[in-house]
Parts: sequence; C-alpha cells; structure tokens
Amino acid sequence: MVLLSAPLSAQEQGRADSAVACHAASGTERTFADMTSAVMWTCEPRGFQTDRPVGWLRFDATYWQDGASPRFFFSRIARFETITFAAIDESGAMRTASFAEDEAETFPGGPVFRLPLPELRPETQVLLVRIDRPHSAPLLAEARLAADPDSLHWSMTQMMVLAMVIGMLLLPLLFDLGFFAVLRERFVALHAVMVIAMMVYVLFAGGLISLVVSLPVAVVAIAGPLAWAIGCGVSALFLAKFLEEDAQSKQMRILTQATGIWTIIVPGFFALQLHATQAYDDRLYFYTFLPTIAVISAALVEAVLRGSRSARFVTVAWIPLILASIERLWRGLGIYVGPPELDLLLFVATGFEVTIISLAIADRFFAIRRERDEAVESAMELSRLSERDPLTGLMNRRAITARFPDLIAKGFDTFALVDLDRFKQVNDKHGHQAGDAALVAAAEALRVRGSRDSVPVRLGGEEFVVLLRGPDAINRVEALRQAIPLHVARKIPGLEAPLTASMGVVEMPRSATADMTFGEFYARADKLLYDAKKAGRNRMNFERLKVFSEAPPSRRPKRKRAA
Repeated sequence: MVLLSAPLSAQEQGRADSAVACHAASGTERTFADMTSAVMWTCEPRGFQTDRPVGWLRFDATYWQDGASPRFFFSRIARFETITFAAIDESGAMRTASFAEDEAETFPGGPVFRLPLPELRPETQVLLVRIDRPHSAPLLAEARLAADPDSLHWSMTQMMVLAMVIGMLLLPLLFDLGFFAVLRERFVALHAVMVIAMMVYVLFAGGLISLVVSLPVAVVAIAGPLAWAIGCGVSALFLAKFLEEDAQSKQMRILTQATGIWTIIVPGFFALQLHATQAYDDRLYFYTFLPTIAVISAALVEAVLRGSRSARFVTVAWIPLILASIERLWRGLGIYVGPPELDLLLFVATGFEVTIISLAIADRFFAIRRERDEAVESAMELSRLSERDPLTGLMNRRAITARFPDLIAKGFDTFALVDLDRFKQVNDKHGHQAGDAALVAAAEALRVRGSRDSVPVRLGGEEFVVLLRGPDAINRVEALRQAIPLHVARKIPGLEAPLTASMGVVEMPRSATADMTFGEFYARADKLLYDAKKAGRNRMNFERLKVFSEAPPSRRPKRKRAA
C-alpha cells in the first residue's frame, strides 16, 4: 500500500548498490527459464502491476559490476506469499533461494525489510526475483540490492521529522484525556481514537516501530493501512458529533456517519491484504477512500456556509491532510511518479491536523462550558423563582415543604401560623392593589433583617408561617405579630382600621421535632389559630408540647386490701 510510508531512494541516499532495471507480471505458470528469454519486460519506473499472481524483477549484472556484489535484497514492507531469487550465470547455471513472508526481516531502518541473496559471482549475468502474491506496487517499485545489511535506511532528517510528528500527536492525546475527564462529550473520545490511530499509522508506516521491536512483515504491513482506514473513518464520525447541531442538515449528518462506518469497514478490509484478495485489494484500498474524501469535503463546505465556527477550525486542519491524501492516492494508483520528499507530506499533515483539531476542541470545550454554566444558572434561577412567592419574595409552600426536615434538624422547633384579620375588607374597600401592598408590608414586618433564627413563608392568600429557633421564641414571634399593623399603617396610609394579625403557635421540644411533619405542625397551629380568631382576633394562641420518656405516675388512689 502506498499509504504505508515514504519510499526509499537509492540515488538520494547513495547507499543502494543497484535499483530495479526491469519488471514484469505473469500467472503462476511462468518459470525462471521462461523469464530469461521473455520479451514481456518493462524497463520504465512505472506501470508496476499488483493485479497478477506473480510480479517479476530483473537486476542485470552491469548494475553492480563496479562495486561489491550485492548480498541482500531490500524493499518496502508489504504483504507477499513468497519471494524467490535466481542468480543466473553466463553458463546458464542457476542458484536459487526462496523465502516465505514470515522469513523476511524487519530492522531499524525505516519501513523496509531484507532478505539474503544467493551467491552472486563474477560470472553472474542477471538476478531474477519472483514475488508471489505481491499486495503493493511499492514492494516492486522500491526494491533494491545492497552489499551491506544496514546500508538502506532513512536519513536522520526523515527520522527526526517522524519523531516530531509522534510528539505532536502525543500532546493532543493528553489534552483529549483531560478534556474528557471534565467534558463527557463523545466527540472528545472520538478524537482520542483518531489520535491513537494516527500514532499507530506513523509508527508502523514510517517504520519507527522497528526501532523498538522487530515485528513480522505481515503485522507491520497490515497495521499501517488499517490504522489509516480506522483513523479516517473515526474522523468522519468525529465530524458529525463535533459540529454544532445546526451546522449540518439531518441528511448530511447521517451521510457523514455512514461514511465513517464505510471507511472503517471497507478500506479496513482491503488493508488486511488477504492473499485471496491480492488481485484487487491494492487498487480498491485507494478507490474506496474516494467517497470518504468527497463526503467529508461536502460536509465541511455545508457547515462553513452555515456559519459554523467549529467547521472553520476543521477546514484549516483538514485541507492539508486531504490534499496530501489525494496526492498519495494518485501515486498509489500509478498516475504519476513523484520525488520521495513528497512522501513526508502526509505525516506532517497528520501532525498538523491533530494539533489544530485539539485547538478546536479546546475552543468548543470552553464554549460548551459557558453554555452549560449559563444553563445551570438559568435552571437555578428558575428553581429559585419556583420556590419564591412572586409578590412578597418570601419562600412559598413548595419550598418550605421540601426544606422542612432540614430546618427541623437545624433547630427550628417553633411553628407560627399567621393570618391577617379581615383582609378581605381591605380588598373590597381599597382595591386589590392596596391588598397586595398590605401583603408586602406584612411580609416585611415578618422578615427579621440579618437573622438566621427566623424563616418567614407565605403559604398563600393572607396566610403566612414563621419558623423560629433559639431562646424566647414565643415572645419574639409575638413581637413580629404586633409589628404587622404598625408597618402596614406606615406603608399604606388611609386605611380605615389597623390591619391586625392572629397567630397559632406550636413549640415542640427538640427531641420530638424529628418525628413531626409539616402537615402535623400545620394542623396543630391551624387549630390554635382558629381558637385565636374565635376569641376575637388580634391575638396569639400557643401551646408548648411536652414529651414524656415514660408514662406519668397514676393519681388514682390505691385500694386497701381486705383483711
């Protein structure tokens, strides 16, 4: 697969003793004897075929006669079934050596493998190489011979570029993990998967993995293109989740998600390079990426036209990657042959993309946090409003019912039920506006500024509750009751008579309040309030409940025993 890595260049590095002179392709029936006299050879550095069962390479002796005889065969890591060498002397004598895929040796020199050659003698005229089931054109196009087993490797500059790309990918991965810990958004997890896939791609496609461990050719050959397919597919899924809700039409969002699944499954399948699919998996791997490129490009254009801020970030990040992928795709399909420097573009574009997308995620992270903070603040405000009486600003019945157990636990053991006397007359004679003003004034009289030992509540209509704690609660609540007519008179001049209040007050010992509900307190206080109203209004009626730890002694006189 051409997407695996940058090709080697013998001319650039000056280390390869010979390069491919001619190449051909055939069925399995062709033998070395057939190929020595065949006229089917192509001696141009293009047109390498991977759709035939066998690929052939021919190295003429003129390519190594001026130097030491080659001892090793090098090429790009890709899947194959077997590679067989035939060194043919001038006399027609032939020495062969055959190797299976698992016998090829990877080494710390880039995305390449090596195999030993049969002996090349001074009289050797040609070296023929038969590659059964070649899965990649670069396996044929980038084959080299060398005398030194370590002669073919990437330059220090190229290795440093790849190491830099890995470093660029590592930092965004840490950002993703940190962001996901705070912001449990799926697009953050998808981006982390993207970064991991790109890291695997660079490690295997760039050959950096061989610096750490020597793996079989099949593992390295599959891991790179498979990671790329998974990374591209997850990118489409990421795009569908990352863009704002109104940045994509419903149809485009569904298409983008379907494209992500397609890319993981279809190119991912051809990335496995099964020998049963050898005739077509190389080209289909590239062709099946075309819908992915088209859909992602269309999705970005639509989102940018809709004014998406996130889409602008993604477009900046993905344009270099899309262009580098298209360029690599053209070369992978054999449309043209470019210089080896172009092969690093995809790696650099990958590092650039992940870095910019990380900045986009950070931007989106703060935007979502702002939206969530505003939503939480609005919800809290609505909750506060739902628990407050809109006229007086006091807590309402819903709020006190919900908080009553907590207030009891904090020592609010005095329950005062307040009702304004003859309030209906105020409404009837002075209007509801005056009645509302009277309710506000009464609430102000019940509210003790700066006190944490008094909680006033409006239950509804002209009925209030005051919860108190601390010493001398009865006298304090009576002072609040007496303050009501004075405060109303100051706030609403012109009333014909003072607006007084009646109270029913229940005081329960601290040890017993935990078992009392709001309804039970209210029922006792309401009876006391009724008695106060019946006794002439403008007064307080209270009871101080007692709790006995054991039954009180009986006062019934003892009977004398009969003699």
